[in-house]
Amino acid sequence: MSPGREKRVGVLVQQEIASLLTHGLKDPRIGFVSVMHVRMSPDLRYANVYVSLLGDEKDRTSSLVALRNSAKWLRGQIGRRLRMRYAPEIRFFEDTSIDDAFRLEEIFREIHAEEDDEGEENAGD
Repeated sequence: MSPGREKRVGVLVQQEIASLLTHGLKDPRIGFVSVMHVRMSPDLRYANVYVSLLGDEKDRTSSLVALRNSAKWLRGQIGRRLRMRYAPEIRFFEDTSIDDAFRLEEIFREIHAEEDDEGEENAGD
């Protein structure tokens, strides 16, 4: 199967999951969730869904557990909506790339602040 098809189906699955999370799923444990990316297996049988979760650690864990518990329901809905021969098994993973980017940005700020402090000290000599 072509990699282009995997990406196209992944985008469709991502859109449907995002829609179902905002309009269809009524689990109070699920907080603010953004579907960041969906990676399909080459045979389209598995969909690895990467989500960004906001809140403290307890809320994030609760949201991820609730998403994983709702995976079968979401699979059925996606199968019906996309009319796929085989609805993909949905597996949720936390996407920490945004948190990583914020951490890196903070590290860069600290490095620049230290360089500025050293530059001021050397200029005074």
